[in-house]
Amino acid sequence: MKRNLKKRLTTPNPLFSMKPIVAIVGRPNVGKSTFFNRLVGQRKAIVEDQPGVTRDRNYAETSYEDHPFILVDTGGFEPASGDRLQQQIKEQVEVAIQEADLILFLMDGKEGLNPTDEEIAGYLRKVTKPTFYVVNKIDGEKQEDSVPDFYRLGVSPLHSISAEHGRGIGDLMDDVTRVLPSTSPGREKIEEGVRVAIVGRPNVGKSSLLNKLIGRPRAIVDPTPGTTRDALDTLLLRGGRRYVFIDTAGIRRKSRVTERVEKYSAIRALKSLERCDVALVLIDGFEGLTEQDARIAEFAAESGRALILVVNKWDLVSKETGTMEKYKERIRGEVRTLDYVPILFISALTGQRASRVFQGIDEVIAEHRKRITTGELNTWLRETVQSYPPPAFRNRPVKLFFISQVSVAPPTFVLFVNETQGLGESYQRYLLRRLRDRYGFAGTPLRLFLKKRRKEKA
Repeated sequence: MKRNLKKRLTTPNPLFSMKPIVAIVGRPNVGKSTFFNRLVGQRKAIVEDQPGVTRDRNYAETSYEDHPFILVDTGGFEPASGDRLQQQIKEQVEVAIQEADLILFLMDGKEGLNPTDEEIAGYLRKVTKPTFYVVNKIDGEKQEDSVPDFYRLGVSPLHSISAEHGRGIGDLMDDVTRVLPSTSPGREKIEEGVRVAIVGRPNVGKSSLLNKLIGRPRAIVDPTPGTTRDALDTLLLRGGRRYVFIDTAGIRRKSRVTERVEKYSAIRALKSLERCDVALVLIDGFEGLTEQDARIAEFAAESGRALILVVNKWDLVSKETGTMEKYKERIRGEVRTLDYVPILFISALTGQRASRVFQGIDEVIAEHRKRITTGELNTWLRETVQSYPPPAFRNRPVKLFFISQVSVAPPTFVLFVNETQGLGESYQRYLLRRLRDRYGFAGTPLRLFLKKRRKEKA
């Protein structure tokens, strides 16, 4: 009797260290992403009833009965295909196989053994890594009759499962954890670092920038908008510092999101902002800042993330004296609420100024985590109020008693006043502007909360 997967999977902090890697491979539309979501315990990979939805490698950290590991979902593997995009998907799958410590080869029990399955099996025989042959879509005992056909591959044992219903996955994972190494050989344990989300409209060069920053092809690059669909996590250790880059699908206006797949991708890209420290908002330098670019940047700021505007394709822009400064002034004028955000000009294609992105990330994350002592803040508050007192409220003076920073990332302040309604938004903006003038906070949004104190202390 097949044992189903129950609540024995957990999802710890998704920052990778020495954990072993398990890769799921197989031809298109055999249920890899459904299987991936089942093991992760959440809908992290896009699942659609059409082949080719998953294109890049999709990572997640999970655990089965105290055995933590990194799970990798891959695109549909078609070794013999000559299609350009399929060739890139094949390269990504091959990289995943090379990175993996254990491989789960998924096949479709409803369709039966396929010639592509035989090609993949032949490829995997040359890989000297533990490989489990898994027949998916076996939803009940009646479907078990189709499993023996897969023994023609000359492999044993076969594991029959239903990724959709969880049937048989418990037995499979019991066998997997018996051979899974406790740590991945050769992987150095490194400390938690900075999570960076690369966001922007489709086809502005997000994947090209990711590949340039990490120095190798990590994401598929294609001139067709929408090539990247899933959010990707890529670890990089540089100069003793840890970065986790999140390449995301292009975000379009809701009115232009017609395919369900692209709709899911946009949602996932926005969710990526919720789990990053720094957002790199990419702008097409040749097209200029668009309304959608501004909305993406404002959403990142509202999410409390450190922020950098990165103008890409700068090599395509015709230049004269002062072009860069004029470009900055135009951006500042169009998004006045983001006047504190650094602007970088790069070319992901040629690598021009791309290394400055790391310097920018380090600078804004330091500002994002900056803390000012209470004594300094209250000295600043007295000077600021003396310079420009707040207007009266209902013929009563508004008194600002005390300010304290209560958290970082983003820097958050609580200001004690005698009347919270009496301090208008314009004066609050004035305070935040003067706070930046004194302490910087470049690239990071600030939070200010008002709290009423009824009696003034001596």
